[in-house]
Amino acid sequence: MIYYIFDGSYNGYLSAFFAMYENKEFNAIPSLEEDMGNELFSQKKTIHTDPQKAARIVKSLEKILGKHTTALFFNNFLSEDRKAWLISFRLMIQIFKGNHFILKNYGHADSLYFSDILKKVSRERHRMKAFIRFQKDEHDLYSAIIDPDFNVLPLIVRFFQNRYADQQWIIFDVKRNYGYHYDLRQVHEIIPSSSINQEQALAVPIDLDAKEPLYQLLWKTYFKSTNIESRKNLKLHIQHVPKRYWKYLVEKQD
Repeated sequence: MIYYIFDGSYNGYLSAFFAMYENKEFNAIPSLEEDMGNELFSQKKTIHTDPQKAARIVKSLEKILGKHTTALFFNNFLSEDRKAWLISFRLMIQIFKGNHFILKNYGHADSLYFSDILKKVSRERHRMKAFIRFQKDEHDLYSAIIDPDFNVLPLIVRFFQNRYADQQWIIFDVKRNYGYHYDLRQVHEIIPSSSINQEQALAVPIDLDAKEPLYQLLWKTYFKSTNIESRKNLKLHIQHVPKRYWKYLVEKQD
């Protein structure tokens, strides 16, 4: 087996595909160094990220599939599913060989898996839009912490930029140790200089605005007043609002 080791970025992933296609090593497996373990009988090739080569792949796909469909490969990559990464390689090979409609062929195992992964990523993206809760600090900065199942933060940034265009905010993914900051003009990616784990991030004290606890109490009161106890269906509720999100929801705090 040949493993193409890339840096974990989408540009790095596409650079690995470019190298695989250029070298005609169509069985190459995209991988991260941390995933390799003790692969004693496998060949490893380190692929250097080349944004220009990555852009050439995107441009070529867009000419064949259009921008919307091409963007699905990025969404698939954000799943962080290693099998999905490999399947994307195989699907792109088919597309460049002339099978332009393979993504719609759900009788093909790779296309079906690709579609299923996209549904999961899309579901997580919609949940993050609904479940993110901001807290306002004494400097008028709104902050929120998330740890989604998939790396969907890049897919929701524009939504929050448009929805909260008049206030500064930070959304930080503690599972992947990065986030985005909106400064009323543009969005910047933020990556801490030192790695922190989820427990440390949650323990960081925030000097809240004096009125923030009152707003939280108001929201809890509203949530409680709209809840009809006799119609309570906890099983259905958990289906729509899984418990893993509760720790970030104000209305779920005692």
